[in-house]
Amino acid sequence: MTAASPAENTAPSPDMLAAIDMGSNSFHMVVARLVHGEIRTVEKMGEKVQLGAGLDPYNRLTEEAQQRALECLSRFAQRLQGMPAEGVQIVGTNALRVARNAPEFIARAEEVLGYPVEIIAGREEARLIYLGVSHTLADDEGKRLVIDIGGGSTEFIIGQRFEPQELESLHMGCVSFRNRYFPDGKITRRQMDKAITHAEQELLNIRQHYRSVGWQSAVGSSGSIKAICSVLANLKITDGTLTRDAMEELRKRLVDMGKVEKLADLGVRQDRQSIFPAGFAILLAAFRSLDIQAMTFADGALREGLLYDIVGRIQHEDVRERTIAALQERYHVDQAHGAAVEQTAIAAWQQVADQWGLHTSADEDVLRWACRLHEIGLTISHSQYHKHGAYLLRYSDLPGFTQQFQKDLATLVRGHRRKFSSTVFEGIEPEDKPRLRYLCVLLRLAVLIQHPRNLEQPPEFVLHGHENKLVVEFPEGWLDNRPLTLADLENERDYLSKQDFTLEIGTR
Repeated sequence: MTAASPAENTAPSPDMLAAIDMGSNSFHMVVARLVHGEIRTVEKMGEKVQLGAGLDPYNRLTEEAQQRALECLSRFAQRLQGMPAEGVQIVGTNALRVARNAPEFIARAEEVLGYPVEIIAGREEARLIYLGVSHTLADDEGKRLVIDIGGGSTEFIIGQRFEPQELESLHMGCVSFRNRYFPDGKITRRQMDKAITHAEQELLNIRQHYRSVGWQSAVGSSGSIKAICSVLANLKITDGTLTRDAMEELRKRLVDMGKVEKLADLGVRQDRQSIFPAGFAILLAAFRSLDIQAMTFADGALREGLLYDIVGRIQHEDVRERTIAALQERYHVDQAHGAAVEQTAIAAWQQVADQWGLHTSADEDVLRWACRLHEIGLTISHSQYHKHGAYLLRYSDLPGFTQQFQKDLATLVRGHRRKFSSTVFEGIEPEDKPRLRYLCVLLRLAVLIQHPRNLEQPPEFVLHGHENKLVVEFPEGWLDNRPLTLADLENERDYLSKQDFTLEIGTR
């Protein structure tokens, strides 16, 4: 989704950052100041919205759940006013990943907030969680396991220092497990064992690999894990540290309690009582399956990870650049040719960006990266390689990228050659189609100019952008010496006309 910059009419404040995590259980916001490259938290806000609990049997968010969320976001929005768009990140997680009407809700959320809202994939969520946790812990040697139990998913990460090495997001969370195993607030031995077994079954997918990789320390980072630590301390089972023996002892005591209301006696907040047994079942399953002996708690989480991700982009340490480079290596992309296409496309973009409304950094980024990866599908097959490339970019786990950005990137690669039909833009929101259509035209033009693959500098062409029309003027005589390029451009004129787009080719 693309929202207008809310900072257009305000003085920029590049030292202020904000991140909002729209989780399946809670929404959290953190506002921070960037001082000499360091993040200093100014304010934190959080509300139990329970968006995941608002999914109906058809995986659609109910109007009631949407209203809860929008009311919370309206309160967050007041704090965001006047902040520069590049200093704000707002993401949705599991509930919005599965909600069939997520695009409609996101449009409403963006209207309330005035900033873009993105949905991130499970492994991207895991990467950001690790980033947040690792910056709140001592920078010691050795691998660490990080677990974050959310409302709809649980993330498992093994990393060292600030670099994650293994990332996984499993489809189990404290809200979904509460709804399935503890809907009436009773804690029976039978239901607790069922919940633990279910979580252990989910963990079978990673159990062997994670245990073989190993770690020196384990860290929990979610509200559920924090609550469990607090209960263990209140019961004087431990000082708040999580151990395998303490978890097994707490399981017995929860079953003896029998009802979630009794958790109030142990200091569990009312809004967390109903999901406490579910979160506990998932964590105990992790202790058993991964053979965890002890775990500590860290305050850092997804929202802190988002802040550090923003700082990385500001300081030109963008993880997305590393992801693009890794894809080029993995799929044996001709990087010199991709760079030539990029240089040509950016020269074209700079001339029409204002005329076509393509002046955001996101527009430039998606065009640059599509140029570098437009031939990624050749590793599968030369035939229809633009379609293969689009599939790889749409459905791969790409660190640093939101689902929407991956969709945009895939759309440009899908539409960079051959027929320019409406199927290129299937699944794209109506308001995003014009922007992507113009970017596709620029990419297609750059690919044609560099078709000879001789790494020639782009000519001094002049572009004039109009609505559904592009006028391209080449230096006098340039096309006369390049009959194949002229033939390509004439074919392109026909391709674009099928989408009611006019390409005029001339000289100057």
